[in-house]
Amino acid sequence: MSHITEDQMNDLRANLEAESDSLGEELAAHGKLSGADWQGTTSGQTGAEADPTDAADQIEELVTNVPLVEELEKRLHEVKAALQKMENGTYGACEVCKEDIPMKRLAANPAAKTCVTHAQ
Repeated sequence: MSHITEDQMNDLRANLEAESDSLGEELAAHGKLSGADWQGTTSGQTGAEADPTDAADQIEELVTNVPLVEELEKRLHEVKAALQKMENGTYGACEVCKEDIPMKRLAANPAAKTCVTHAQ
């Protein structure tokens, strides 16, 4: 973390917090919180007398929203983990080799867990 200045850290933290807020809004628009996890949902009403066309539209929306919510939730966990690392003083170190993650990489992806060499 010594390679990151205080101003850079503040900028990275602000970017992560803004992304966290944005992800929360997107998750709420496409899913619902069930316990600690998000689940993809539809915006339409369900019921025994649903119009077949409406039911088909809801199924299509659900097929889209479930994987979208999974990806958004995954990214939210990554962002929150990066913020936690900032609090712990371990932010900016590769999880594999423990070397500093280059600032250019962190600027592009503030939630990066690894250096470029160990990126999947």
